[in-house]
Parts: sequence; structure tokens; C-alpha cells
Amino acid sequence: MFSLIWAVVGVLIILWLLGFSLSIGGGLIHILLVLALIGIVYNLFIK
Repeated sequence: MFSLIWAVVGVLIILWLLGFSLSIGGGLIHILLVLALIGIVYNLFIK
């Protein structure tokens, strides 16, 4: 389960970075960033 959450966080960060380069919606970029940060915090503190 631990590696699966890190994989999801990695995908979200990559999508977030692609959103900057492809200029998708501004709101979508921030939602992806927030989801990635939640995943990181979850892994660091609730493990």
C-alpha cells in the first residue's frame, strides 16, 4: 500500500508539471498540487 500511494503522488506531480507546460486549466493545476501534498503528508505522518 505504501508504494501505491507514492506512485499516485508521483503521477499527480507529473500531471501538475505537465499542466504548467500545456496550460490546462489553472484550477486543475492547483487541485493536482493539493492532492499530491495530501498524499505526501499522509505518508509522512500517518504511517
